[in-house]
Amino acid sequence: MAAPDSVKPFSSEEVQRILHHLQQPAVFMNMTRDWPVLHWTAEHLSGCLGDKLVRFRLGRKEETNTPLFETQCSYVEATLAHFLSWTRGQAGTHVGPFLEYPKSEYWAYADYKYIAMLFQDQPSMFEDVKWSEFGFDGRNGRESTLWIGTEGANTPCHLDSYGCNLVLQVQGRIPYEESSVFSQVDVLHPDLRRFPAFQAVRPHIVTLQPGQVLYVPRHWWHYVESVDPITVSVNSWIELEVDDVARVSEAVTKAVVCAIKSTPSDDNTDDWLNPTEEGVPSHHENMQYVNLAVRASAQRQRGLCHSRLTRPVKRDSRGQIRTGSDLVGGSVPFSVPFGRHLAAVRCQQEDLPDARAVMTKGVEVSSDTAPRTELASAARLHQGRHECSLTQGRPPCDCADGLSEDSKGDYEEPIHTRITTNDLLDCLVHPDVIAHVTKLLVERHTGSHRTTPPSSL
Repeated sequence: MAAPDSVKPFSSEEVQRILHHLQQPAVFMNMTRDWPVLHWTAEHLSGCLGDKLVRFRLGRKEETNTPLFETQCSYVEATLAHFLSWTRGQAGTHVGPFLEYPKSEYWAYADYKYIAMLFQDQPSMFEDVKWSEFGFDGRNGRESTLWIGTEGANTPCHLDSYGCNLVLQVQGRIPYEESSVFSQVDVLHPDLRRFPAFQAVRPHIVTLQPGQVLYVPRHWWHYVESVDPITVSVNSWIELEVDDVARVSEAVTKAVVCAIKSTPSDDNTDDWLNPTEEGVPSHHENMQYVNLAVRASAQRQRGLCHSRLTRPVKRDSRGQIRTGSDLVGGSVPFSVPFGRHLAAVRCQQEDLPDARAVMTKGVEVSSDTAPRTELASAARLHQGRHECSLTQGRPPCDCADGLSEDSKGDYEEPIHTRITTNDLLDCLVHPDVIAHVTKLLVERHTGSHRTTPPSSL
């Protein structure tokens, strides 16, 4: 007889079917009980990493009406032993470079740490993460990232450009990736004058406990914050077929931002580039990225067109051709089996006059398919116990002054408003503009090859 811990509520095939049909965030309750990664507490990882330096992002514990982006944080390189001593209130050489940052004033976050790089000399640790049990054959810690934070550590409201997300909570109550679209809204302390539609937010909230796995669908807005003294989580972004188009949009955005922000002027002194990236690519390099992304997307589009001409195909959440039917047993429509092993992250229906009262715990996420007249909330994933609030709605207002269409009647526009470089860039990289440019580029590239002999491609 199999041991109780080895009995999973869903087989890998059943998880794949569930993910294929899920239209909202959900939490898998009992899929990881025997995963060795659940022993990856901060203390355990400190012993594994020894004197290896890890980069931490530090932010002030202060209330503002604007998100604290990565460009506004401080950074230190320290060992996990330094980090743990700092969290315990020790001082002197025990805390290393954390000495300059009083724990009462700062939170710390080792975010986006690729396990493949962190443990490149200990590849056996990759096997401690078993995403194959979710139906992703061969996927383990090598394709995952590690997050270690203190209470208050957070990732501002954003949506991820690529794929969907699986988040495993290991210690405490969690976060997300670098290819992201960030919101101007501070979801815990929103400026409702700039973003008046945010007061209509109806969040989805969840507290993620150790051992639980949160599924975040593609392009759901989310804000993540640690709520326990020390939190550890592991996540993996699952590739999707539509990522090809997203890569074109990102390449175009990067080319435009780098070109404009690298041009000196009196009003162009701030930093839009991620400080975690090494160096600034040249325009030539950025255009190479654009061409590679467009070429790959166009090839995929031509391949899909060809497959539709031959026979219809269905693909699973990995983009692979599906051989099964959408119907269980060929006749009964599939119903997602919500229950004690799979919990839906539900929307808060009651009126929420104070957004902060709802946002103090959890990941907030909103779908990108909702009407664009509404303001989206963010997702909040907590470290340790992991809280997540999720909402349906439009992304936060991305116009230069942040005013919604409904509020313009109450706002008197200055007669001589000066348009800044950032105002111009806000418009050029507006999601609708980038989406249209992406469509034109892919269509142009695809069309230019329609009469080209295959041998010349």
